[in-house]
Amino acid sequence: MHQYLIELASLMAIFFFAIVSPGADLAMVMRQAMVHGRKQAVITSFGVGTSLMFHVTYTILGLGLIISQSIYLFNIVKWLGVAYLIYIGIKALRAGKTELPTAEGEDGVRARSTQTGLKAFTLGFAANALNPKPVFFFLSIFSTVVHAHTPVGIKFGYGLVMASCLILWFVGVSLFMTTPRMRAAFQRASQWIDRTSGVVFIALGIKLATEKAA
Repeated sequence: MHQYLIELASLMAIFFFAIVSPGADLAMVMRQAMVHGRKQAVITSFGVGTSLMFHVTYTILGLGLIISQSIYLFNIVKWLGVAYLIYIGIKALRAGKTELPTAEGEDGVRARSTQTGLKAFTLGFAANALNPKPVFFFLSIFSTVVHAHTPVGIKFGYGLVMASCLILWFVGVSLFMTTPRMRAAFQRASQWIDRTSGVVFIALGIKLATEKAA
């Protein structure tokens, strides 16, 4: 048990920096919070966390090694991710001004069109799942930090802890971005925020397009 606690602590020490570093996941959750409100942003956060377990699962099962060694499979995942990021970036650039509800006590902004919980979840899941970089991230840290003889159940437990921390981080981002002060700032600059987030998504897509398999 002591060995497993050391492995988990080592994993979390590395994963902490991955959580807080800016990327497509953070940009997605922030935009969800500002445009569609707290509830949808929280649902999107769970989508991102679930996607992390998707990456952990195939890494544990050995599929991550196959993808990392196959240029063809890597490029399929990469270009799907590029297309998705550029698509949501263009949508953000073309979006009009967002109107906030005036009634006090509402915890989020009014969406331009009704967004279902399933769509909010899918946005978060896809933003993370279609990024090939986690293939190498989890493959490298699990092969470096986790002992080969660590039981599969324990490895999945590590993944659950990591996914839970990721969800908590993005839920915190969702709560912060929907405070009255942040909402007021968004009301004044909603179009510029949309344009900025659109540029960020497109830039991330272009950056991903330049990524090469290790």
